[in-house]
Amino acid sequence: MSTDHSLKPEYSELGKKSEYDSTYNPEKLFPIPRQRNRDAIGIPAGPLPFHGYDYWNHYEVSWLNEKGKPIVALAEIIYGCDSVNIIESKSMKLYFNSFNNTRFKDIETLQNTITKDLEDRLNGTFLKVRILPISRHREEKLFPRLAGTCIDDLDVSCSVYHTDPSFLKTEDKITNEILYTDLLKSNCLVTNQPDWCSVQITYTGKKINHEGLLCYIVSFRNDNEFHEQCIEKIFMHIQQYCQPTELTVYGRSTRRGGLDINSIRSTKPIDPQTISNSRLCRQ
Repeated sequence: MSTDHSLKPEYSELGKKSEYDSTYNPEKLFPIPRQRNRDAIGIPAGPLPFHGYDYWNHYEVSWLNEKGKPIVALAEIIYGCDSVNIIESKSMKLYFNSFNNTRFKDIETLQNTITKDLEDRLNGTFLKVRILPISRHREEKLFPRLAGTCIDDLDVSCSVYHTDPSFLKTEDKITNEILYTDLLKSNCLVTNQPDWCSVQITYTGKKINHEGLLCYIVSFRNDNEFHEQCIEKIFMHIQQYCQPTELTVYGRSTRRGGLDINSIRSTKPIDPQTISNSRLCRQ
């Protein structure tokens, strides 16, 4: 694995015309240290203030079998939020595209190859890779929205489009509720392309003012953040400004380049096997 340029995004292929390798090339994977963005939102380098995972779905997976016949499939990749690095999404796409003219003995060989390459770059965390041939894929139900109470129909005025946590306020009532919104939009930290996300917030504590929460979510609209950073920022701001006793923030993002990234952060430990990977209609 290359360590040149200290893993800085400006030295990667982000935002540039890319050459697609015709055969397997693990060097296409570009890791970015998580702490670089966490420092900006007050997440310590020591024990994390949350538990969680990043759950990727890749819809454009293909390789050649030993006879040169193309195989197509889907991929699911899940890794812990305690990894030292994340994988930049465009580099993940370029990496997977390097399989297009590469022969693999079987699915297990491909799966093991991907697992090893990601382990080398994520640096110390739970990781699970599943390659799902379309022929074995069961009929899948699309869900229009996340579970919970939608706050999107609230009649609020919005004029702030850079993150402003001062909108977050609580009321003098203890509650346990699940809220969701489809209105989170931000821009890629490097390419400036828009990212769209549905967010589910589950908490116990003083009732969060719904109108203020919606204005807060909308205030991300012109910010430049990675998917994972948005969810961590929402978690940290709600913890700071609303002080719930329990909190889980789950973001389901729309796909770009054949990939969607879905991040969950919680005050409680999470069994990765229990994370719902049900697709929303925008995915």
